[in-house]
Amino acid sequence: MRLTAMTDYAMRLLMYVGQHPDRLCTINEIAGVYAISEPHLMKITHRLAQKGWIETIRGKHGGMRLAHPPQEINLGAVVRDMENDLALVECFVTGNNCTLSGTCGLTGILQGALQQFMQHLDRYTLADIIPQPYRSVL
Repeated sequence: MRLTAMTDYAMRLLMYVGQHPDRLCTINEIAGVYAISEPHLMKITHRLAQKGWIETIRGKHGGMRLAHPPQEINLGAVVRDMENDLALVECFVTGNNCTLSGTCGLTGILQGALQQFMQHLDRYTLADIIPQPYRSVL
């Protein structure tokens, strides 16, 4: 299983914003810290805001902050919201063209692996991945 760059960057953005609960963070500063293009980060910010993970404030003194405490932001839920497609193989997709559909034993094994992967992520929150020095402010 490989997560998209969008999901990776979304996690970085959430960690960064979670490290600065006392102020608004900007796309410009986060893009600079992680060397991510601002247009790409704007798409990620929009999606995270749309899904309710962050709040954005427009204007000269605007920026973003977490919409919930880090302890309430579940990593599995964020991944599900950011990934367009969690299908590991073609046979996971409705209407697929796999000639082995219905007869292949691999489908169940891979579905189980994906389920365990997501269940593992579901055990953790943003608070678990914020670097140690910042956890004391949570």
